Amino acid sequence: MSMLLIKGTFRVPPRSKPDGDTIPFIPDNLADWKLVPGREPIAPAPDGRVSVRLEAVDALETHYEGAYGPEQHQPLDFAHRAANELLAWVGFASVDRHEDETVATIPESVPGFILTRGSDIYGRCVALVGRGAPPACSGYEVRVDEALLRKTANFHLISLGLAYPTFYAGFPRELREELTTASRAARAAKKGLWADEVDVTMKGAKITGMSSITAANGAVILPKLFRRLKEYLDLKPSEPLLNCFPTYLAGAGDEFRIVSERDGLVGLHRVVEVINGHTLRMTRQIEEIVFDEK
Repeated sequence: MSMLLIKGTFRVPPRSKPDGDTIPFIPDNLADWKLVPGREPIAPAPDGRVSVRLEAVDALETHYEGAYGPEQHQPLDFAHRAANELLAWVGFASVDRHEDETVATIPESVPGFILTRGSDIYGRCVALVGRGAPPACSGYEVRVDEALLRKTANFHLISLGLAYPTFYAGFPRELREELTTASRAARAAKKGLWADEVDVTMKGAKITGMSSITAANGAVILPKLFRRLKEYLDLKPSEPLLNCFPTYLAGAGDEFRIVSERDGLVGLHRVVEVINGHTLRMTRQIEEIVFDEK
């Protein structure tokens, strides 16, 4: 698949709170943002900076507000590990994380590039992230194959087990398969989130309230499932059971398909089950799912 290559620098501005699947990027030529396809145009900050969302990667949430309630986060240990690893991989020699979640880096910026197939419905640039000198000229389409994918931060985070592969329909099958292989290898080696007693998405998480998924010793689950569950708990803060959660998921209307099946599905309730009112688990590994791009 061909993607637009943009050369520039990664720069973490003062008072920012980067996480494990976004990184601030400024092109050398700010006009390159106008080349990014998508239904919503890229809207950079006054200095040209945009927080680039890593393609096919979902890291634990460090700050998620959602539609209804106050900002929440998942257990921060592995959320911070992913964020720090991303910054270190692109070339920041030092990452100083403060108590208020803001980050200072040394140096202030590092050179790199992104490979993007476009913006999402929120106007965010979704991309593969590369470090150092790019393999081609900025502003041109570049063929992205498995070899080039393996040189990206996206592949790196998944290969370490620090993030979940999360695929959307426009991402090519051969690249999905490469990341799936990397993720399964990390799981087999019990790296990162796949170490014993860390991720419980498939095993099942006992949910008794918001702290069950936000406290330091809370359940580590797929971020997409966390976001849906957080919004549900915001709506029903005094409800001790999850019996209505599948109905909520059906109403959310996530559209996806299972890679081994032909027909599309609507609603994550089709791959999520609630046991005894409190225990929540997914019935499919995340790499088996391809979400539609709305």
